[in-house]
Amino acid sequence: MLQYKVVEISVVTDEEIEKVLNTYVKDGWNFDGINFAMRDSSKRPAMAFLIFTRNVGEE
Repeated sequence: MLQYKVVEISVVTDEEIEKVLNTYVKDGWNFDGINFAMRDSSKRPAMAFLIFTRNVGEE
């Protein structure tokens, strides 16, 4: 059975995304995907949601 982890990032930069990816992958999570929340008035995302999974019992 899969366990899911969703991490919200409000400062969407490449450095912040890398930091979150490296932190959770090091802790045994597998990166599953990323979704961006966009602002109407800007081409830059307002937030990002990183999704991670792992098998229950793998810690």
